[in-house]
Amino acid sequence: MTRPMTVPSTSPDTGNDQLLQSAGGGDERAWTEIVQRYRGLVGAVVRSYRLQDADAHDAEQRTWLRLVEHRDAVRDPQRLGGWLATTASRECLRILRESRAVVTDELDTVPDPDCTVEDQVVDSDTITRLWTIVAALPPRGRSIMMELFADEPRPYADVARATGIPIGSLGPSRARLIGRVRRSFDTGLVLGA
Repeated sequence: MTRPMTVPSTSPDTGNDQLLQSAGGGDERAWTEIVQRYRGLVGAVVRSYRLQDADAHDAEQRTWLRLVEHRDAVRDPQRLGGWLATTASRECLRILRESRAVVTDELDTVPDPDCTVEDQVVDSDTITRLWTIVAALPPRGRSIMMELFADEPRPYADVARATGIPIGSLGPSRARLIGRVRRSFDTGLVLGA
């Protein structure tokens, strides 16, 4: 006979540290709360990479799996959103690297009548360079860029809440980040944090 598991309930006011601790102890409600709080952010990061649907789904699942595997490694639980955004970005880049060899092979076998192979390689290189630059931004800047340039951008108020930046600072932050990415792209350097 199995006994029902008693699980403490979570509330919207429960901190990330408590949620991670409860989730680590097997609290399904805590995991559900974490996913509900951050699935929009994870989805926005993944969408910004414009992966195929199956790859996007894999990237999201891998991100949540990494949290399960490394929940004790989250140094600052109150910045869990940044940790998840960074992890989602890394998973997308990993999927892109894994598929790069396949895409390169396909460029030789599937001609596009509107685009030469050289154009496709240049476009692919440009996209890769841009996302490499964005991935090298500090976590907060990377989150802003991914939130504001997602396929389905969220309202500034939502982005402000997700990133912890006052709504009035998002525009100037966005402008500085775009300038930084542009300079890095133009010089061919990836600027670190």
